[in-house]
Order: sequence, then structure tokens, then C-alpha cells
Amino acid sequence: MKLISATIAVLFLASCTKSVDNITGNITANASSTTFHNLSAAANNQLIEYKILKGQQYCDKSTYKLVEYASLSFVVKFDSTAIYKTTDPANQEDINKLFGFSDNNAQHQQYSARFGWRWSNNALRLFGYTYNNSIRSSKELGSIDIGTENNCSIKVSESVYIFTLNGKSQTMPRESKTTKAEGYQLYPYFGGDEVAPHNISIWMKVL
Repeated sequence: MKLISATIAVLFLASCTKSVDNITGNITANASSTTFHNLSAAANNQLIEYKILKGQQYCDKSTYKLVEYASLSFVVKFDSTAIYKTTDPANQEDINKLFGFSDNNAQHQQYSARFGWRWSNNALRLFGYTYNNSIRSSKELGSIDIGTENNCSIKVSESVYIFTLNGKSQTMPRESKTTKAEGYQLYPYFGGDEVAPHNISIWMKVL
């Protein structure tokens, strides 16, 4: 964990304008515990809004945080801003990123697991979205309704990730060598190839 932290810090000093293809992109390198928006710390147990502004890809609360997970459980709710139309119709099938973690003490486009989402065919669809040895995979987990709270989890179980959406589970391969997922937090991100066509609000809390 010390090695990955040091590596990320060097990359931040080198450039603050790198794309999502790099280790952490536009997140804050020197965030303290007070600047990290800890979803589980909401005293009133309310969901916290994560906003992706029009013309942007990163959400407003992307904050660098090292994590270690045997499992990650959270609640998510989308409002009507999740309904969008891409400029290029071919990009409507791109999967936006929701929440998860990098793994194997590596960059997230080498090893990671997270939920993804998109609006397509008049439905809001959630996905399992992984990288193993830089190979990307996705699996549709189901569609959800606008305005409803949905229970999501990613469990690390040796050679698989177990993605669960509202009580229904599907597995995806895991090639990381660590017992638990070890890496950094991954936050909402629009794209794909395009930026957000309007302000998008996503509401979450960690359980």
C-alpha cells in the first residue's frame, strides 16, 4: 500500500491534467480525512449527492483514498438527470462508472472492480465492470427505476468478484493476487468517450 501511495503522489506532481486512463486522473492527491466525503459518516443516515457537471467527466467529490475491502456495500439512487442522449449515437452503449475500487495494488485499468451504469433503450441499467491484467469486462446486472434506492455490493472471493444488485448476484473473474482488494477508491465518472451533456446527480451512501 505504501508503494502505490508513493507512486500516485509522484504522478500527481508530474501532471494534473491526465485522462481517466491514468492512475487517478482528476482526484485530489493530498486529501485529509476531513476532505474525504465519507459516505458512511452521514450522521442523519441520508444519501450524499455526487454531481457530474455538464461538460465534465469526473464527479465533484472524487477524493484520493487508499482502501482495503473484503466487500463493499452501498446504496445508490439516481434522479431524472440520469436520462441522457449522447452526441454520437454509438456512444449511448458506453458504460459510465459508478463506484468501486482498484485492486492488486495496481492502477485501476490494470485491476479493478466497480459498478457501471448507462441509460439505453429507455432504461437505466447497472453493470459489473472489471479490469483483470488490463483486460476489461462488463456484465449487465439489471435495470433500476429512477428515484428508487438500490442496494449494491461487490464481494471479493478468491478468484471471483460477486456483484449483487437488490439481492440478485452474478460473478465475474478476479485475477488479483491479494487476499482482499487493495487499492484506491473509484468514484462516479461519465464516459466513455463523451462528457456529461448536462448536470448529473447520483446519490449514495456506504453501508
